[in-house]
Amino acid sequence: MTFCTFSLLAIFALALAAQISSTVAKVEPSTPEQCLSPSSRAATLVTQDKTSAPSALTSDTTLKSEGQGLPSPTVPEASSLPPQPHPPGMVWIPAGEFDMGGIGPEARPDEFPVHRVQVDGFWMDATEVSNAEFRRFVGETGYVTTAEKNPDWEELKKQLPPGTPKPDDSILVPGSLVFSPPGHRVPLNNHSLWWQWVKGADWTHPVGPHSRLSSMHDNLPVVHVSWDDAVAYCKWAGKRLPTEAEWEYASLGGNPARRFTWGDTPPSDSFLPANLWQGDFPHHPQALDGYVLSAPVDSDTPSPYGLHHMIGNVWEWCSDWYREDTYKHDADSAKTTLNPKGPADSFDPMEPTVPKRINRGGSFLCDASYCASYRPAARMKTSPDSSSIHTGFRAVISDPHWRLLVEKKH
Repeated sequence: MTFCTFSLLAIFALALAAQISSTVAKVEPSTPEQCLSPSSRAATLVTQDKTSAPSALTSDTTLKSEGQGLPSPTVPEASSLPPQPHPPGMVWIPAGEFDMGGIGPEARPDEFPVHRVQVDGFWMDATEVSNAEFRRFVGETGYVTTAEKNPDWEELKKQLPPGTPKPDDSILVPGSLVFSPPGHRVPLNNHSLWWQWVKGADWTHPVGPHSRLSSMHDNLPVVHVSWDDAVAYCKWAGKRLPTEAEWEYASLGGNPARRFTWGDTPPSDSFLPANLWQGDFPHHPQALDGYVLSAPVDSDTPSPYGLHHMIGNVWEWCSDWYREDTYKHDADSAKTTLNPKGPADSFDPMEPTVPKRINRGGSFLCDASYCASYRPAARMKTSPDSSSIHTGFRAVISDPHWRLLVEKKH
């Protein structure tokens, strides 16, 4: 088993090591402690061929949006909720303490040591931000996402080793990462066999320029959004991204820290507690739960707090910078950490030139044979300017800030 850690550099360096060995950091094959997958837009572009094959996925397989009604969640008692009005589309996460960190055989080194954390109460979007919600934001602001812009070489080269040659201008065009399943079994240590940088892929064209969203896909999670895009949306909405401590605490639904949000039973093709990979990874996807890729944002059974798809579906951006030693610093004081906001900067020894932000929750690509990140404690990392077909976000807001917004409206 390996563990997915989002490193585009690894994907393309493994595929093109001979071409770029003099300019890109050496990447070793995956191990249980180190799995490499897409996370750096800069590294992708400097190792990209001038042509990219279209994804094997079609708009039909990617954009399926049907869902079924599900039972109402068990939410915190009314007496524990802040007074009305409540922010629409959000659920209350009451203050509390929990043990933050890895549990079970799938846990990775950067999830340790387990340490005690306390968070204040906050409001959290019940679902991942949908295409409809993001479309409203774009319509009101004219915002252009990272994937829709020409990459800025002057910015990209700051993430790359000195002397990295500039890619051909035909490479520095708008685009994003798209999953493209191979037609046969492939080694799991070469991610370029199922990930492709697709020119013209963005949030309105999820598998490339030949695909396009319509109103029938409004309830799918918006994807191909960078951390910068997510932050821009949050500012417009008067919200913010959750810290990874808030995210992990909320994902547990009021339960003690555990291996999986649903208990101790690993997912499988016969037990599907979330929208995860189904079939043989990565060459034979199956829609055993009705979805090959992302599912509607409210199509699963909600958590005790009323949250949907905290595990699986799409990765979710958090506000924190990534460092593999974050938990060591948090635990050194031997005291409960109060409302941690993450380190002041980022350092990933696997890609030391690339600053990264945290992703949480796993996605429809998570599979036990490759990426067991369908766990509340799983930490992933991605450069803020990267985007892909399995990355989205949800937002949070404190109750005092919500009250201020209400006062301003009146």
